[in-house]
Amino acid sequence: MEDARIAYDAAIEALRLREYPMLQDTTYLDHAGTTLYAKSLIERFSADMVANLYGNPHSASNSSQLTTRRIEDVRLRLLGLFKADPDEFDVVFTANATAGIKLVMEAFRDQEEGYWYGYHGDAHTSLVGVREAAMQHRCFTTDAEVNQWVEEEGGLGTRAGLFAYPAQSNMNGRRLPLDWTGRIRLRKQGAVYTLLDAAALVSTSPLDLSDADNAPDFTALSLYKIFGFPDLGALVIRKAAGSIFDKRRYFGGGTVEMVVCLKEQWHAKKETLHERIEDGTLPIHSIMALDAAMSVHEELYSSLEEVSKHTAFLAAKLYNSLISLKHGNGTSVCHVYNGSSSAYGDSKTQGPIVAFNLRNHHGGWVSNAEVEKLAAVRNFQLRTGGLCNPGGVATSLDLAPWEMKENFSAGQRCGNDNDIIRAKPTGMIRVSLGAMSTLKDVSLFVDFLSEFFIENTPPLLVPPVVPLDTEPPTHSRLHVESLSVYPIKSCGAFGVPPGVAWGVRREGLAWDREWCLVHQGTGAALSQKRYPKMALIRPSIDLEAGVLRVQLTGILRDTAFANEVTVPLSADPRLFAKDSMYKDGNAQVCGDHIQAKTYRSPRISTFFSQALGVACHLARFPAVGNGSGPLACARHSKPHLQKSQKAGKMRVPGAFPETRPGMPGMTVSKPILLSNESPILTISRSSLNRLNEMIKAEGGKAAQSEVFRANVVVAENPHYPPGAEQPYAEDDWRYLQIGQQYFELLGPCRRCQMICVDQQTAERNQEPFVTLSKTRRFDGRVYFGEHTSHLAQGNSSPLAQNPTIMVGDTVRTYFEEEVHYDDTLHALVS
Repeated sequence: MEDARIAYDAAIEALRLREYPMLQDTTYLDHAGTTLYAKSLIERFSADMVANLYGNPHSASNSSQLTTRRIEDVRLRLLGLFKADPDEFDVVFTANATAGIKLVMEAFRDQEEGYWYGYHGDAHTSLVGVREAAMQHRCFTTDAEVNQWVEEEGGLGTRAGLFAYPAQSNMNGRRLPLDWTGRIRLRKQGAVYTLLDAAALVSTSPLDLSDADNAPDFTALSLYKIFGFPDLGALVIRKAAGSIFDKRRYFGGGTVEMVVCLKEQWHAKKETLHERIEDGTLPIHSIMALDAAMSVHEELYSSLEEVSKHTAFLAAKLYNSLISLKHGNGTSVCHVYNGSSSAYGDSKTQGPIVAFNLRNHHGGWVSNAEVEKLAAVRNFQLRTGGLCNPGGVATSLDLAPWEMKENFSAGQRCGNDNDIIRAKPTGMIRVSLGAMSTLKDVSLFVDFLSEFFIENTPPLLVPPVVPLDTEPPTHSRLHVESLSVYPIKSCGAFGVPPGVAWGVRREGLAWDREWCLVHQGTGAALSQKRYPKMALIRPSIDLEAGVLRVQLTGILRDTAFANEVTVPLSADPRLFAKDSMYKDGNAQVCGDHIQAKTYRSPRISTFFSQALGVACHLARFPAVGNGSGPLACARHSKPHLQKSQKAGKMRVPGAFPETRPGMPGMTVSKPILLSNESPILTISRSSLNRLNEMIKAEGGKAAQSEVFRANVVVAENPHYPPGAEQPYAEDDWRYLQIGQQYFELLGPCRRCQMICVDQQTAERNQEPFVTLSKTRRFDGRVYFGEHTSHLAQGNSSPLAQNPTIMVGDTVRTYFEEEVHYDDTLHALVS
């Protein structure tokens, strides 16, 4: 087979170079022989136009009759290309494959009881869009789901049904079972029609419709994808299914025999199926060009069967070459997305498309936008982005619906530079091979990737914190006991479940303090200091549903018209919730005036106003940059937080700006959302235990960790005895390593009487503030816990592209004297 493919390549290359020697040095990936093919096609079409006069076919003139004869000849020839018997099938010319799909949708939409619609998750957006006119619709995410549904008993009642799927995924070339159409017709007893999107398949492969009993009812084609020119599509209709168009309401052009429109409203449609559907004057010159295209294509490439063999060989060659590319450290360069049931080289299961993304030597993703820019410079024609295949891309890239919505509302669009979010690519690279492609094209593209994207001597990934001690670290005594985020400022905590990796952003933990409640009159953010019942408002992050879910607990449970309200997690909920009424507005948070997004929906405002007994709105200050871009309206940590650099140990409070070598007098500012002073708050379980011992010694009630509203609770590992605890050791910590992420401690947290609000009952107490004021007061202020911020590790590795921590992670601590600071790199290095 390989010898035959090489001979085929050589023949095409000889044709190219004999007539067009300037093509020797081109680096086209797709259609390297386009010039030869296009010249032959255009010359033949031009000769036809010069030799003949074609008129509007809706006439008896000689030119019109010639047009009619030629169109019918081309119609028969096109049916013959797919072995479709004209007694069993008709073909309708359309602008493109999407227009053919839309024709089918219009016919079903006009059924008296509407229609049910099912479609495969690998469908192009043109098939997905048909669901919008259906009374009911279902997306089948896998082949197994389709097979199960086909075998199920039961119909749809009197409502018409339509099942649609692609013969070949336009995303990765995976070929789906063609026998579904016959099985559905048999098992569903004609109650469900079938629509096959064959646009991607027939661009390089034959389609056999000779068995009318098992063929699709409707087959959408893109003729320009086969021949390159003209821009034309077609819809092949199984005549036995043609009655579905009887209820189609629209008519236009020559699709009717008679129309009455003055005193009565009546019309009579034409008899022939294609005449009833082809509205207006046909694109007659495009149809003549199609005749020329079929002839030239056949002369150059013999048949679609031959093209299929050729492109299957090239695709296997390209696939094997891509998966063999390795960086100097042995990691793979290309991550290819192909179905588990498909195999390159097997034309029954896989078409000549390779969809992939690139990884750098650290395992991080390479921006597709950067790949496309370089490819354009080197004159490679490829496609990047979502590829108009939402289901396939979401499945391949493991993108949940909420993530896709969040990415969109944060500014991600197909083809823009914002194509890696939370360490996940938002799209992929697609390379398609055609009849004109050659082995040389494949090798040139592989060489291109090798030249620009293989790193043989990669630089070391230096962590932000490297201890001076070169000895391997001993077993850490600390771990993360709990992680909490407070989605709505001053409301209840959401505990991150164990085993869940939680995102760390430059503004703090993901979803922490992005929302707040603001007074409808003053615009000031509400706080538990004044409204302690806010502790009973419990937000939670529902990633599966993509919403912030807010419930009322305790004495608030029956105060509002509903016990729960939800809002989309997406930065701009107006895109996904009709009643969001999301508006820009002024708000005041901790003395800062900010531009917040305010929810003006009566449903949302009434919920919170009734719960607290004060007129308020929900507002949001989203981190639209997702950790890499600019904030909506930046706030920053307070400059007094930084600890000082000195030889001695840290003494609380450390309330003066930090100075560092090379940066005299400068303070390090950290971006924050709606938190009071810093991105993250960390407390120690040992310190809390010591505090509670003192409280109980005086007959008081022990404080729970929740009252301090910390994000991270650090505790000794269980195997350490209670006597081994080190309360308030955090006063001297300078840096933390949690799991594989690094954090800087900015200084101790000044406490107020808000820590006296019981987070379970909303009752006010005297503790723990009274005991803290006796044991942890310095310079007239009370301190407990440590302000913290994340230290970024560049942007090339998965750890850097999506930093996460989780409950149970090991915690290592570093003191000031154990590390050095490099003010050029803004990182700590040995």
